[in-house]
Amino acid sequence: LINCIVNIMNDNNNNNNNNEEPVIVPKEHKHRFHFKNLIQDELLPRMKYEKDSKNTNQAILTNRSEIYGFSKTNKTGVIYVMSKARELGYSYDNEEWANFGQGAPETGEIEGQPERNIPITLSPSINEYAPVAGITELRQKIADLYNARYRVGKESQYTYENVCVCPGGRASLSRLAACIGNSNVSYMLPDYTAYEQMLSVFKQFVPIPNALDHTTNYKITADLLKSEIKNRGISVVLWSNPGNPTGSLLEGNDLKEVVDTARNYHCSIIFDEFYSHYVYTHPEEPGYMSSSAMYIEDVDEDPCIIVDGLTKNWRLPGFRITWVVAPKGIVEAMMSAGSFLDGGANHVLQEAVKNSNLLDLDFVKEDAKVLQSHFRKKRDFIVKRIEELGMIVEHKPEATFYIWVNVSKLPLAICNGFSFFEKALNHKVICVPGIFFDINPGKRRSLFQSPYHHYIRLSIGPSLDKLKKGLLHFESLINYYRQEEDLEPIHMTPLDEE
Repeated sequence: LINCIVNIMNDNNNNNNNNEEPVIVPKEHKHRFHFKNLIQDELLPRMKYEKDSKNTNQAILTNRSEIYGFSKTNKTGVIYVMSKARELGYSYDNEEWANFGQGAPETGEIEGQPERNIPITLSPSINEYAPVAGITELRQKIADLYNARYRVGKESQYTYENVCVCPGGRASLSRLAACIGNSNVSYMLPDYTAYEQMLSVFKQFVPIPNALDHTTNYKITADLLKSEIKNRGISVVLWSNPGNPTGSLLEGNDLKEVVDTARNYHCSIIFDEFYSHYVYTHPEEPGYMSSSAMYIEDVDEDPCIIVDGLTKNWRLPGFRITWVVAPKGIVEAMMSAGSFLDGGANHVLQEAVKNSNLLDLDFVKEDAKVLQSHFRKKRDFIVKRIEELGMIVEHKPEATFYIWVNVSKLPLAICNGFSFFEKALNHKVICVPGIFFDINPGKRRSLFQSPYHHYIRLSIGPSLDKLKKGLLHFESLINYYRQEEDLEPIHMTPLDEE
């Protein structure tokens, strides 16, 4: 405030020295400065437009629409990151850039992967709309996969009535959000950036944050869940497991206790399991996959809702085929919500997936083995070298293809996530600031004291060759600012070594 007023007065003094009329001082008070005039005529307008400053995090907001009756909308974190990169020349074909911000896995062939058999045919019947919940045969095939993978020997089995096919992960989550009643909904921090919009748009429930930190490796516990239900009246929990952006994984008995708590304390949990094939905690059991479906007793009574799809685990994000596995009542409600939200998934691709081998158990197991081996090697390669550059990985990712990195010990100019992101763009490398994962529905909280300011998320989704290029850019960026602080340059293990 003081700096702004001083600048205003200096501007006017400069105008007077140049024999020009003062900007804000009325003619009748040409040589006097009235505080009211400063505030009303100059300071308030400057504050009004400060959101447009390029030096503030508020630049994430889009400009207000010129069309009356429409409100401004926010870009999700990754979309904002990619749009800023494109402004500086990034494109998928630009070989000078490296993209550690990518929220998708590499989609080309990886060594040893089983052959995908995906027949695509066209006919007049396929040209028609598909059912809003998906074609029955595909829904049953998804149910069969869950039964064969996670529910062998259990009396309660999934059927097609427990499956709703949707056109993408956001559509799946939006349908679920549209079905949530007048409830308190708990969400974890940090978590998937698109949750913010989903929890903001639908007004019939109250979103309540629950901040996790590295001391627990960003994992919830049954005791924490019980406390949330008892003390804050939580009826629904939304949570990604494995966790985006942290790479944490709740599994085994810990996951069972959470599922049991949901059942016994009458609290629904939406398990976002989009990364359930990227599990690195069982090298002795290649292809191990984790899901809450293992611990559900009655598929129609237990309040556990699973969201997954081809996007990440099958490395087919462009198909936009995802699903929700849930009690029949939830699926019926999602059918109604889908009828006015999105209308259903692509009919041609549903038929293609139904007739393919993608959901065959043998294919899924073999594909998961190859995927885990491939991405574990990338994880270990990247973690080793970024730690040599002074970045801190408090917990090596147990799952996903993300690395949650603390940059607080880097040179001052790049020791918080947003500054690191902006400076990295000038070195042609992309990452995502950690603050974007402090999701804030409705902008109800001040993020000034957010515990995630000093973090970034790195994705190992791209090919290793592209990631190696990014490591070189990181080394150049960090040494540039080390030199400014008269520090010795720092180097990582050569990229041609394992």
